[in-house]
Amino acid sequence: MYVIKTDKLTKRFGSLVAVDHVSFTVEEGEIFGFLGPNGAGKTTTINMLTTLLNPTEGSATVGGLDVEKQDGKVRKIVGLVPQDITVDDDLTGMENMMLQSRLYHVPKDVARERIKEAMSLVGLTDAANRRVETYSGGMRKRLELAEGLIHYPKVLFLDEPTLGLDVQTRVVMWDYIKRLRDEHKITIFLTTHYMEEADVLCDRIAIIDHGKIVALDTPQNLKDSLGGDVIELEFDEATDSQIETLKTMPMVKDVKKIGEAYMIKVSKGEKALPEIMENLLKMKLRIGKVSLVKPSLDQVYLEYTGRSLRETRGETGEIWRRMRHMRRVRG
Repeated sequence: MYVIKTDKLTKRFGSLVAVDHVSFTVEEGEIFGFLGPNGAGKTTTINMLTTLLNPTEGSATVGGLDVEKQDGKVRKIVGLVPQDITVDDDLTGMENMMLQSRLYHVPKDVARERIKEAMSLVGLTDAANRRVETYSGGMRKRLELAEGLIHYPKVLFLDEPTLGLDVQTRVVMWDYIKRLRDEHKITIFLTTHYMEEADVLCDRIAIIDHGKIVALDTPQNLKDSLGGDVIELEFDEATDSQIETLKTMPMVKDVKKIGEAYMIKVSKGEKALPEIMENLLKMKLRIGKVSLVKPSLDQVYLEYTGRSLRETRGETGEIWRRMRHMRRVRG
């Protein structure tokens, strides 16, 4: 059963096409990931699926409900944990949760039990009565996650759920997200630009680049689609004829130039590398750099987009700057 279904979903902002005719489905109980850099269209897609933005073209349903025609009903069955931290520092964790429950019209007696359950799930029971200003960044993220569960959503949208967190806290968040799906049977749609996060968490991944889906499958199938290992070579200088000779060497399946490097797809990389190196030396090619790379999502992204996925710099500082700005506005 498809919980999410889109057909040529598109969003334009003037001349900018942020999401470009994307079509995909998400099955019930699945953790589905959008993998791509900042600006690829991930957040815009989530905003359309959660009714925060109307599509320019195309259509989408969530839980069988049209996101435009039945937007009010859609909001009742979805939870959203946004990129930006929105919890109120001046309130306690419990007060933030109670406020969220009122926004979703959860009866007070029911809300208290659900809050207790959600706070326990994300490991914040002991901090429930502390002001959020005393929370670490990871604790704030976990509180946001708990808030998204207060009304028992059918689908939970997580927009860059571990953005700005250190590696250790990120791994803890992954565990909470897995438990949500396994214990509560919630369908989860998440966006990320962390390769490992997509690989560890997602049942299926859609790679999105410049608003278009360029690949969609399970992490393993995407890696298997590369068809072998990759030898990355940089030469001090190489002629076209030498590169053509390289393409005819045993076990070489394909050669692509990306930037200054040549990406050589081979079968049985450990065996192919010594033979290729020996042949290159006979050709008197001076090798500046060589590495053998096993199939990974990094390589998949490189294969489908022609460039590496560079993690955004300065993201943690940006999050804290936004939080300080919010506090100044409230003050």
